[in-house]
Amino acid sequence: MARSHAPRMVLGLLLALALWLPQAAQAIPAFARQTQMSCTTCHAAVPKLNSFGEDFAANGYRLPDWKAKRESYGDDRLNLPDSVPLAVRIQGFGQLRSADRANNNDEAANADFQSPYFIKLLGGAPLTDHINTYFYGIFAEKSENGRVLIEDAWIRHDDVFGTGVEAMLGQFQVSDLMFPREVRLSFQDYIPYRMAGITYDRGLLLERGFGPVDVALGVTNGNGIEEGPSLTASGFERPDHTFDDNDRKSVFGRLGFDVSGVGVGLFGLTGEQPNGFQQEGGNIDTGGSSTIPDHKAEKKIAGVDLSGKVGGSVYWYAQGLYNQWNDFLAEGEDYSWWGAFAGVDWIPNEKWAFSLLYNYADAGDFDEVRLTDFPAVSSSSDPFANNRYDGLNLNTVTFTTSYYFGTNVRGVMEANGDLRATNNFAHREAEHYLLLGLDAAF
Repeated sequence: MARSHAPRMVLGLLLALALWLPQAAQAIPAFARQTQMSCTTCHAAVPKLNSFGEDFAANGYRLPDWKAKRESYGDDRLNLPDSVPLAVRIQGFGQLRSADRANNNDEAANADFQSPYFIKLLGGAPLTDHINTYFYGIFAEKSENGRVLIEDAWIRHDDVFGTGVEAMLGQFQVSDLMFPREVRLSFQDYIPYRMAGITYDRGLLLERGFGPVDVALGVTNGNGIEEGPSLTASGFERPDHTFDDNDRKSVFGRLGFDVSGVGVGLFGLTGEQPNGFQQEGGNIDTGGSSTIPDHKAEKKIAGVDLSGKVGGSVYWYAQGLYNQWNDFLAEGEDYSWWGAFAGVDWIPNEKWAFSLLYNYADAGDFDEVRLTDFPAVSSSSDPFANNRYDGLNLNTVTFTTSYYFGTNVRGVMEANGDLRATNNFAHREAEHYLLLGLDAAF
């Protein structure tokens, strides 16, 4: 007899509603403290930035009188913040899921208490007239505790050698050139960015405006932000580690311009990645007891992004990405696929925000991949490999409602519908979910 999920779903719904109840907020984040202005100055609805917030970030978190709030201790070349510029962001959710299977066919709960979903420590400040820095570290994320992970961490100069070129060195998301994931209103991600492996990496980014056109060029290691191997020479192990594991760097660029009020961006990238697609700085587990070949796959990405605003309260955006992976799984094997997402944010007033997000990906050539062609990468008798690349087939729609108990404390209610047809191999259960919780910063 099929078991009933009703008790678990009721319990999950009660928890989610409890998480959604209002809680008092006593503080505001670091930049608001530094500037003594409300978060609404820079955010259309926290965490989504408005045009002033984008300009504030581009100006290195500086206002014209930024030095007036600095401590110099008699040294006119020293500009220290009058308080340590740190902030905390915390999220907690309750989620009801329609699918009850996890990775490797393990059982997963239909009702899930996801709190804390993450706890982040953020910091950033201008250091000189042209140099600023920013970072955030994760103390807990997605049920993982016991380690601290630094994701964004960079130093930026906004006028290198007086050329007008902005240079940023450190860890950042390549996809931030288009639509930064960290400031989206939805819990659901911009998933094609993760599939394409253009999130967190280490490198150098150069940007400059030429009249109506903004040009960005960058180079990254191409292997994410995981720990690299230790250095050895003549049998002696040095105390430091490498940050890269190959000589081939990823090179990318974007041209941005405006066409009748519509922002248009053209993106391109070429580089290498570990043999298996990346997301969030690491490789997806291949499953089973076998391993894939250790050579690198060459990848090329071309993308178009569009964005605009209707009236004073509706923001829209869209992204398309074409991906070519060469020498993937085996030498001489080339595959292509493409993904896209589009969304609309409506922010009618200071208490409410509504978001609609659509994610799509077409596995393309991977629909024809057979496990029997690559016996080294599978221990399954299933003749089709698309069960390992299930994520490359995607068709979801997400609706998010945000209610602001305070400027820096919002309740989140989100429903996600999985529109992709189920089958016995790649997509056995539809991934519908209902999520409720809190997102706060202080």
